[in-house]
Amino acid sequence: KGRRFREPERRGKWLLAPIGDVVLLMHFGMTGLLAWEKSDTERHPHDRIVFRCRGGELRYRNMRRFGGVWVARDEEEAAAVTGRLGPDAVGLSRKAFQELLERRRGGIKSALLDQRLIAGLGNLLVDEILWTARVHPEKQVRSLDRKRRNALFDALRSTLRQSIPTGRVPRRRGWLTGVRDDRDARCPRCNTRLRRTTVAGRPTRWCPRCQPAPR
Repeated sequence: KGRRFREPERRGKWLLAPIGDVVLLMHFGMTGLLAWEKSDTERHPHDRIVFRCRGGELRYRNMRRFGGVWVARDEEEAAAVTGRLGPDAVGLSRKAFQELLERRRGGIKSALLDQRLIAGLGNLLVDEILWTARVHPEKQVRSLDRKRRNALFDALRSTLRQSIPTGRVPRRRGWLTGVRDDRDARCPRCNTRLRRTTVAGRPTRWCPRCQPAPR
């Protein structure tokens, strides 16, 4: 009671909200969000936590429960919850991106999903980035030349810039995300039927023509 939220901070997929002498760590999974409502507005069935504030309520709403809210008293406790995080994807420079990939082995999709390497990239974002850059999700990082890594960085920056205002990867015409769930999903670029598989434990879509499989 009586505590005031201070300026929040985002670290990858986490929102850190200082309140009083503790920090709330919020993770939203695929469906979570924060909603500001008047106090007399009926609660949503998926409002999990409600902060009663002057003039209304701040509600943590999450349908699928892939996420949650934790309380940390210091940086050590916060790190124990979030795990080790790499640099945030939004603020990543081209040079830093190149250097991170230089030290990485394995497939490129697995690398981009690893929050310890780069924080903040989710499954749909990574598929969109790879499709935009015309890179197969199982392509080995070490086989990517500088030109292809630059294409990946450009795709990452562009996809993030256009996704952030909507709060998610938009289902936009001309985007992979706009068609990936269609029954007969076809590439928005060349109209080839998309392929589906699992990479790094995540459902993956790619175009076999635009993103040829590694030899």
